[in-house]
Amino acid sequence: MSTIAQHFGEACGCTACSGEARGGDAAFSRRRFLCTTLGTAAVMAGGVALSARPASAQSTMTPDEALQTMMDGNKRFTEGRLQSLNEDLAILKAKTAEKQEPFAAVLSCADSRVPVEFVFDQSIGHLFVVRVAGNVATPEITASLEYGIAVLGVNLLMVLGHSNCGAVKATIEGKAVPGQIGALYAPIWPAVNAAGNDLDAAIDANAKMQATLLSRTSTVIADATKQGKLKVVAARYDIATGVVSMLG
Repeated sequence: MSTIAQHFGEACGCTACSGEARGGDAAFSRRRFLCTTLGTAAVMAGGVALSARPASAQSTMTPDEALQTMMDGNKRFTEGRLQSLNEDLAILKAKTAEKQEPFAAVLSCADSRVPVEFVFDQSIGHLFVVRVAGNVATPEITASLEYGIAVLGVNLLMVLGHSNCGAVKATIEGKAVPGQIGALYAPIWPAVNAAGNDLDAAIDANAKMQATLLSRTSTVIADATKQGKLKVVAARYDIATGVVSMLG
């Protein structure tokens, strides 16, 4: 968390921050390519508005508004009406890289088929995404999410499971695996024990259990929820259809 000082008006001067600046040009070029290629096609189809939302707008959302914004974005994603690609360049030009004001945090699986920002059609600085195989709430993951809530002020925390999750499937099978991969089994076992060998049921149970675990074991998350500043939800992403469904 080398950027914590910057959120309180101080420059931290760490190597991570200076390295970020050095890598900016390459990142900008990749983003420009995506925006130009995909954005042009969308505009030709008449489906994308070119105006960007103000980067600071998300900071005024209520938890329910934050959730509705996420689900509206997922609807645009499934309908092929992405707006975020056109917003990225506008936001970069406004220099919002100097600060971040995300309105939601997402605990997602590390699976490469779950591109969280695209799934919810959100642009740079809108989502605070933490990813780990099986979307499990380890101490390090919890600490990262607490940072998003306590320091960045996100209004929504979503635990996002997904169909055909390899981590849950491997836990069900219980086979020997190399290295430290087996460390993922323990936090997923409660969901497998509850759902049995039904992969879909275990995936949903895992997302809901991780959301409950975060709500009950983190004083930061629990306090924000009690004060009405935060909403914690569990959801499932279907990698075949692109649809996000709320769980419970």
